[in-house]
Amino acid sequence: MSPTRFRSSAAAFALIAALGASAPADALLAADLTAVAALPGTSNAATAFDGVVEAVRQTIIAAQVPGAVVQLSVKVGDRVSAGQVLVRLDARAADQTAAAGDAQVQAARAALEVASKDFERQRQLFQKNYVSQAALEQAESQFKSTQAQVNAQLAQAGAARTQTGFYLVRAPFAGVVSEVPVSLGDMAMPGRALVTLYDPGSLRVTAAVPQSVSANLTAPPLPRIEFPGLPAAQQWVQPVRAQTLPTVDPGTHTVQIRAELPAGLTHLAPGLYARMWLPVAAGGQAPGAPAPLTVLQTSVVRRAELTALYVLDPTGKPVLRQVRLGRIEGDKVEVLSGLTAGERVVSDPQAAARVPAPSR
Repeated sequence: MSPTRFRSSAAAFALIAALGASAPADALLAADLTAVAALPGTSNAATAFDGVVEAVRQTIIAAQVPGAVVQLSVKVGDRVSAGQVLVRLDARAADQTAAAGDAQVQAARAALEVASKDFERQRQLFQKNYVSQAALEQAESQFKSTQAQVNAQLAQAGAARTQTGFYLVRAPFAGVVSEVPVSLGDMAMPGRALVTLYDPGSLRVTAAVPQSVSANLTAPPLPRIEFPGLPAAQQWVQPVRAQTLPTVDPGTHTVQIRAELPAGLTHLAPGLYARMWLPVAAGGQAPGAPAPLTVLQTSVVRRAELTALYVLDPTGKPVLRQVRLGRIEGDKVEVLSGLTAGERVVSDPQAAARVPAPSR
């Protein structure tokens, strides 16, 4: 037998042997898979509503007087203390007005001293019958008039000094600077925003809930808050209290629920997206409705934008099926759609991926 014919025969025998062994190997791989039946979770049903982080105490600090911005002492992200100077406006004209007011006060006090001495002199002369009653009354009137002028000048000088204080913009409370919409040289006008400040120690999450859902919440619920955009260790926060506002939005027919967050959460900021999970089923049923199906988190397959599970078909072969997931509870995750109760889900997606897809 020639070497070429021998090699061809050997290759043919090897191919036949591989084809003969493929079917038992595929069956063996499918039989080795570990699958768990999808069953309703033991926790109460819950539904997520989109919310946003808000600062309980936030203020937009505006100018009270016109003036050019000559000093910016803070930038976005800075932490400031109560009373700290944030912005300084050009106060030269106001300082001159205050100085003129102080000078007028000094002049009025000098005139008051003269009027006081003249009144005292006229009173002594009147007691000795050297001047008439009219002269005494005229001196007394002059003294009181000068005294009133001094009080008026003092009030004007105080107003001028208060006016100069408006050119120093200070922080009303300790917080974090979130916005500085002005630059050096800008002209500040009364009412124009200079700095936005919020208190990071007092945050809350506000969500709009349909009126039909809020009607099933007989007592103010204490929801769970999820922050999907944060790392896994920081995604879930338990609020300290919750409040349902007594008004309904006439346009959207929704009720606002506010959940106050605990202090010390430095990784949160106003405007951050959040989910508020309330003890209400997805259809709006009250607590006690059937809970969604749950599967192990290790069973979930994530490929780009695809979220799926390997589900065993009637022949025992794993089939990749897209699902929509809900909240996470320990090592399990809720399956909101794409799965039926009782279906068997493969616990090891990598092992299921090695099993050939069923032929069609």
